[in-house]
Amino acid sequence: MPGKHTVEKIGGTSMSRFGDIMNNVIIGDRKGAALYNRIFIVSAYGGITNLLLEDKKTGEPGVYGVFAQDGKEWEASLEKVRVKMIELNRSFESIGLDQQDADAFINERIDGIKVCLKDLARLRTFGHFTPKDYLPATREFLSAVGEAHSAYNSVQILKKHGVNAVFVDLSGWKESEACSIEDTILRNFEGIDFSVSMPIVTGYAKCAEGIMNRFDRGYSEITFSKVAVITDAREGIIHKEFHLSTGDPRLMGADKVKIIGNTNYDIADQLADMNMEAIHPKASKEMEMKNIHIRVTNAFDPKHPGTLITKDYVSPEPRVEMICGRKDILAIEVFDPEMVGQSGYDFKLLESFARYKVSYIAKNTNANTITHYVPQKSKDLQACVESIRAHFPAAEITTSEVAIVSVIGSNMKIPGFLYRAAKALAEKKINVLALDQCMRQVNIQFMIGREHYEEAQRALHREFVEEPAG
Repeated sequence: MPGKHTVEKIGGTSMSRFGDIMNNVIIGDRKGAALYNRIFIVSAYGGITNLLLEDKKTGEPGVYGVFAQDGKEWEASLEKVRVKMIELNRSFESIGLDQQDADAFINERIDGIKVCLKDLARLRTFGHFTPKDYLPATREFLSAVGEAHSAYNSVQILKKHGVNAVFVDLSGWKESEACSIEDTILRNFEGIDFSVSMPIVTGYAKCAEGIMNRFDRGYSEITFSKVAVITDAREGIIHKEFHLSTGDPRLMGADKVKIIGNTNYDIADQLADMNMEAIHPKASKEMEMKNIHIRVTNAFDPKHPGTLITKDYVSPEPRVEMICGRKDILAIEVFDPEMVGQSGYDFKLLESFARYKVSYIAKNTNANTITHYVPQKSKDLQACVESIRAHFPAAEITTSEVAIVSVIGSNMKIPGFLYRAAKALAEKKINVLALDQCMRQVNIQFMIGREHYEEAQRALHREFVEEPAG
């Protein structure tokens, strides 16, 4: 039988508005026993992980990026993090955060990291340590301090408001041994009674295999999933800064989008491919297998039930659930007249993708051409393309910057769907470069010029969401 408790995740941008989160999500109008049987997994405050590692959007190096490049300014970068963290502490003074205690906690962590990095910098000058010996561990412990900061502060604030909050630090600070993530969670949760206490848990969890090494920046959702599965949660809840809607309200207009009430795990995976993650796809799998439902809510609209993601949901009526897309796509086209009828040509082509760990989002084929569509920011993408050229010297290899606009739904068996989509785009003079659709009809992708990215989404949203279904 599932437990009585929920496991709930709060993202970094929301954590930076902790007063609102406390009033909307954590406490609100709850009193007494109603406060408990809830576990909260918290991310670092907005922007902190960018400063610690690298900016997720621009790639600008943070402490890790500078240190990894053998830069001498890593200490200045680390002090920048300290200043920002203490500045965040000040922003929570009015809601009960003890400034001296909060500053002491973060200073102890930052000072410890500084000593460790100095030792590593000194060791690597001897030439016996290669970057692969120390950089993965460096990235791990730098990541951990962000979540430790936000979780510790949250516990101290909540205690001032009468909540029996418990700091569950999975970051493994100064622990010499590492075990599996499952054992780390079990050990740290031992003896906690969810019915009378509220665990506030770091989104980073130290483990032998390295959570950053396996999942990179999606690690807090992995922790969320693991805690939900291991503690046998009744439901997992992800509190975001927005509702999961039929489109981007900033693009379509807030009055034109509709909140998606229900969907399934398959659709959540399709959204993840489009960088519209309801939950990290690797995080959702164990919850899906254990049939733990996930609810995505707007943290600043606490009365709304949000979107419920379940294993078997299929819309009873054919409909489109979301229009979204990606603008950062590179089309890698391989044209080779000799590929026709060849067995295993695509298999050999994909060896280069596998070697450089480049994942593709969509592909098109015909007798002489195979085109893969990949995120342009993929690491080692250029090396992958050069590898393809080297292995297929007779082929013509071209790359093009494009965008993908995707129409997604759990049941899109709408008569004339493709005609209506093409007509909506044609009326806006948008040329479709290619399209991709599986027989299951849960996702159709239109490859278009990047200059049409926003208008294509608006046109398709108008046709399938704002207009009556035909």
